[in-house]
Amino acid sequence: MLSDRVLFIDAEALVVDKPAGLPVTEVRDGSLSVENHLDSLRFGFQRRPAIVHRLDRDTSGCLLLARNPKALKRYSAAFEAGEVAKTYWAVVSPVPAGDGGTIDLPLHKVSTREAGWRMIVDPRGKASRTHWRKLAEADGRALIEFTPETGRTHQIRVHAASGLNAPIVGDPVYGKGDGPMLLHARALSLPRPNKAPIEATAEPPASFGRFAAHARLADAPA
Repeated sequence: MLSDRVLFIDAEALVVDKPAGLPVTEVRDGSLSVENHLDSLRFGFQRRPAIVHRLDRDTSGCLLLARNPKALKRYSAAFEAGEVAKTYWAVVSPVPAGDGGTIDLPLHKVSTREAGWRMIVDPRGKASRTHWRKLAEADGRALIEFTPETGRTHQIRVHAASGLNAPIVGDPVYGKGDGPMLLHARALSLPRPNKAPIEATAEPPASFGRFAAHARLADAPA
């Protein structure tokens, strides 16, 4: 239940730790989604919270919900304006060269009847920038921290595969799809006028294996 996975809550906002495999909105195959859990996230309010943004079905981590319509409008505008700081962790393979940098590759959506849709690097696409740094590496894989400057569909997944030449492990579209996709919305921060910022951090799931220990070390008090 998502009610047991709340990372932040006040009168305006909720941040929940969405598990991988749970879609945010209803899907054609009839699987349960975050929308099916909204009633359990009222926490005393008559109104159900509303979903502010999206995470891919196979991406885990921080998902922001608004607890009233005014907050939803403000938070949606903040995402559009690029005012929300988002941090993602991913396990990629092979280990990319270098320790960090910026990927600046425009993304364009293409679709075919046979293969469905996907995002590709194309000069006709929308400007897309992602900052990255290597946190750890082992066994031919690396734990990468991604900080997107823009918010394009599948941005981190395509930038990992095409910008670093190191697809996210388990990515079924841009990688080999061998196992769960190891992409996690690690942290979210949203400043608010005259109110404390919304800030949340989610621990990576067990599927991250030995790289999950990096989070415990990073979170340990100095």
